[in-house]
Amino acid sequence: MKIRKIIIGLIAVTLFSGCDDLFEPALENYRDKDAMYDEANYALGILLNGYTRIPVNGWSFSDVATDDAVSNDRDNGYRKLATGSWTSNSNAVDQWINGLAAIQYMNMMLEESDKVKWSEDENLRRMFNDRTKGEAYALRGLFMYYLLQAHAGRTADGTLVGVPILEKSLDTNSAFNLPRATFEECMQQLYTDLAKAEELLPLDFEDISSDAQIPEKYAGINKEEYNRVFGAYSRLRITARIAKGVRAQAALMAASPAYEDDSNTTTWEKAAGYAADVLDLIGGINGIDDNGWTWYCNFTEIDGLKEGGNPKEILWRGGISDNRDLETDNYPPSQGGRGRINPTQNLVDAFPMENGYPIGRTEGGYNSNKPYEKRDSRLKKYIVVDGTTVGPNTDEVINTFGFSMYDAINQSDYATRTGYYLRKLLREDVNLDALTANTQRHYKPYIRYTEIYLAFAEAANEAWGPKDSRRGYSAYDVIKKIRERAGICRGTADPYLDECAADPVKMRELIRNERRLELCFEGFRFWDLRRWKVDMNKLNETARGLNQLDGSFVDLEVENRIYKEHMYYGPIPYNEVLKWDALEQNVGW
Repeated sequence: MKIRKIIIGLIAVTLFSGCDDLFEPALENYRDKDAMYDEANYALGILLNGYTRIPVNGWSFSDVATDDAVSNDRDNGYRKLATGSWTSNSNAVDQWINGLAAIQYMNMMLEESDKVKWSEDENLRRMFNDRTKGEAYALRGLFMYYLLQAHAGRTADGTLVGVPILEKSLDTNSAFNLPRATFEECMQQLYTDLAKAEELLPLDFEDISSDAQIPEKYAGINKEEYNRVFGAYSRLRITARIAKGVRAQAALMAASPAYEDDSNTTTWEKAAGYAADVLDLIGGINGIDDNGWTWYCNFTEIDGLKEGGNPKEILWRGGISDNRDLETDNYPPSQGGRGRINPTQNLVDAFPMENGYPIGRTEGGYNSNKPYEKRDSRLKKYIVVDGTTVGPNTDEVINTFGFSMYDAINQSDYATRTGYYLRKLLREDVNLDALTANTQRHYKPYIRYTEIYLAFAEAANEAWGPKDSRRGYSAYDVIKKIRERAGICRGTADPYLDECAADPVKMRELIRNERRLELCFEGFRFWDLRRWKVDMNKLNETARGLNQLDGSFVDLEVENRIYKEHMYYGPIPYNEVLKWDALEQNVGW
């Protein structure tokens, strides 16, 4: 029997399979796609499938595969990846099936949206159609970014390639044996999709107060109609502002050393410009949120969020949920937690002194016998160090050194391996005690403005140098502001920053370090180290810890990293390369 229907529920498993037997007998269990034309909610489900597939919907903690953290969970996929088990058929950072499935859904939405009866009213139908297609274009561009991040690379002949470009949905009659497009072609597709999204979407989903605010293209529509489609009710969905943020993320990746290529037209200058386009919407350098570095524990702010509103620090976020999952996984065992994510001494050493100097500089005044004194305030805000407290029980000190039945190094499967526990991301008003356990509100940011500021600083320094202010502010201005809000040289000169600003190479290292600190445990460093194409010795830097025995500090080698030269780029899944001879694997995999 000729198959003429696209089966929504099977899209993910049928991508690049092309096997008709996968459709039988399940064909009878799914509705024909024609059902979407008269049922707007059914059609909307296809679009929303893209949102549910966003890989940053939850915390990955890929930091465990870097020099920033280890895990005490032996089954952690990132721990296995970092210690020699990363292969093309065992890949904790794989986005191939998920990303291509999301693009398949978005292609279907773009093809069918014009036929959907979004409303009986023609004006409303037109606006709903524009909004849906705008979201679909934006999500298609977003998933291209995630696919390139995880799977772009170089083939055996050195060609920089991305993924197959799919602009039409696939059915059982489609050609599945598709070659990978070049990296440049994929980036241009991404830019095109985001530009189309911006044409169709508002800057933000906000209610307007008068008909005069209605865009010219919707002349004749009143504000009540406009607000029904593009108003505050639709907050948290992707917007033109968010599309600009995605463009800035993707351009920073593309401009980076790992993707340097004669065919790649995304320059550092373009990346800086795209980031500045986002920042200019919030006042440039003046838009930096003074409390942005503690966004996860600004409890009054979080508890006051409603109707999809955003804190000043957040460009795009997921929804609010009441839970205690992060605390259960990461509180120390004495507080009822599993202590899963253990920051490394490597990361602790990256936090400067309160005067801004690295701990290795004599000007900083670092005392190795009192390693946590006079340090950057972000250290103790993000990491639980020995002798501090965490959680609601402020009378119980966490002892990570020496001997302790609960919290000391390697005392149990839930104890730290490094001498440190995670504090960042946790709400310390969560109580895990069995008799008084409670939940609190949490959200997951998709894009923070701090990320975009740091992207601008990195790209601007590479393109124009540390102090060039052609966009109204410079890389220097951004880094000074970010360090000041953490308490470093607030209101005074920052001599170490000034020293670095005299040399773009030193400034590059400072910017990278600030990015490491500000975005730690948020899933950036694994990708940053690769796009920077750091030296293999850095990629394989041993994860270290610290203990104290008989009054002396002892440096610990906790976990070796086992990466090879080809692992700057992730693999195409092994099964996909076996199935399709046109699909060429990245070199080394």
